Amino acid sequence: MMKSKNTQHLNIIKIEYFKFFLTISILLLSSCQNETTLNQINTVQGSIKSSELGVSLTHEHIMSNFGKDITESLNYDTIELFNQVIPYLKQLKSYGVNSIFDCTTEYFGRRVDLLKTISDSTGIQIITNTGIYGAANDRYVPEFVYDASAESISEIWIDEFENGIEGTKIRPGFIKLAFDNKALPSNIDKKLFKSGILTHLKTGLTLAVHNANNVEAVKYQIELLEAYNIHPSAWIWTHANKVEDDTILIDLATKGAWISLDGIKESNTEEYIKRIRHFKQENLLNKILLSHDGNGYPKGGKIRKFHALFENLIPEMLVSGFTDNDIHQIMVENPKEAFGIRIRKN
Repeated sequence: MMKSKNTQHLNIIKIEYFKFFLTISILLLSSCQNETTLNQINTVQGSIKSSELGVSLTHEHIMSNFGKDITESLNYDTIELFNQVIPYLKQLKSYGVNSIFDCTTEYFGRRVDLLKTISDSTGIQIITNTGIYGAANDRYVPEFVYDASAESISEIWIDEFENGIEGTKIRPGFIKLAFDNKALPSNIDKKLFKSGILTHLKTGLTLAVHNANNVEAVKYQIELLEAYNIHPSAWIWTHANKVEDDTILIDLATKGAWISLDGIKESNTEEYIKRIRHFKQENLLNKILLSHDGNGYPKGGKIRKFHALFENLIPEMLVSGFTDNDIHQIMVENPKEAFGIRIRKN
């Protein structure tokens, strides 16, 4: 009987949650027309004001070929891809999702032409990236990078920002990089990060860096940001949820860095609520980003789902004492602030 009452209460919370996000979406659409801001976001459909982002998933993969050889990274069965991904993103739209940041980089599956078709078909704003994924033992680092300078690599990324990706008018909305999970950063990872810094200084794009639990890589990146007089708010620690001790996460968030807790699943709801509550206690809810690291079409396989945040985590957060304002801060305000395009100097 008690279990039945709890289930009924949770269902009521879910209904109220969907009403809340529907209201937020309507308010965003009505208010953004008159708002003036220096910040903007580049989507695959064009540039928008950051205020138009709405409810955002900040670390997902619409599709990728991660695991395949670099020579096969552009190859997709487009009919199968569209048949699988488009209905799923429409489902996410029904949860109130407005925008998705797609973290599939060039050389392991970025296809901006396909992303635009999917965005057009679903009404979800998709933000793609520039950059190179340096993790996975450099499996997706192209040969030219080894001999190229950081400056020449950054010029490629800056050109994508200024002129569009692969002959299209689609421009990246952020820089995606990745460090191997080794004790010390490799020379390639260091070079690519310097390229990212140089790109930020020319474009204002935020750096989202796959670090997982590699604290030494993080320390190196923070030092280089400081050397170039770049504020920590220009940088996102992705997969920070893999760090067991929140101490360093809290410290960097206090300094202005973004902490991406992007491994949400139904099974770790309780763990995430505990961690998010820790950030709230430190008055740092305004520095975290939540997502799943899901994938709509992983190597042509079944969906690695990315809706547990809406089905499980947020309803449980509301039951556990978090407020609508807390949810709005994390899901709407934080992505807007984290990814708004501007050069961020100390």
